[in-house]
Amino acid sequence: MIHSLAEVQTKKIGKDTSIWQFVIVLPNAEIGDNCNINSHVLIENDVVIGNNVTVKSGVQIWDGLRIENNVFIGPNVTFTNDLIPRSKIYPEEFNKTIIKKGASIGANSTIIAGNVIEEFSMIGAGSVVTKPVGKNELWFGNPAKHRGYITDLGDILDKNLISNKSGTQYKWSDNKIIK
Repeated sequence: MIHSLAEVQTKKIGKDTSIWQFVIVLPNAEIGDNCNINSHVLIENDVVIGNNVTVKSGVQIWDGLRIENNVFIGPNVTFTNDLIPRSKIYPEEFNKTIIKKGASIGANSTIIAGNVIEEFSMIGAGSVVTKPVGKNELWFGNPAKHRGYITDLGDILDKNLISNKSGTQYKWSDNKIIK
């Protein structure tokens, strides 16, 4: 579904993807299957968005951004792609920012160009991410700092891998958090 008030120039859109009103998608962008692109979103050319991605309202996805499958981008998240921006002076190539599968970025967060947000990590609302974020890590603050962990299913753990909700002890095994 592409809303009649959206301007979608790309043909590379997967099945069952919804693009709502006042969205602009430039011609070379790629968007996967079953995505939900909410109103007032801009997607530039050198952008790849995977499957099952939610992009809430007010987000600009600039050249160089790669978003893998099952990612949640909250409202008004800000991405950058140029560490030394100047009017009418463009880099030869924009910094690449990668949001890995299953990651979630909370509302009003800012992600500085060139960082990788690893699988199943979570960025708390209003955070400013200036460094790479590891797999299953929970980061928040300004600047964002590593504050704990989060399981693939969303159980928040402290830095000792103990659930804040149930008190269950988790551990790392084969690069995964398990009970």
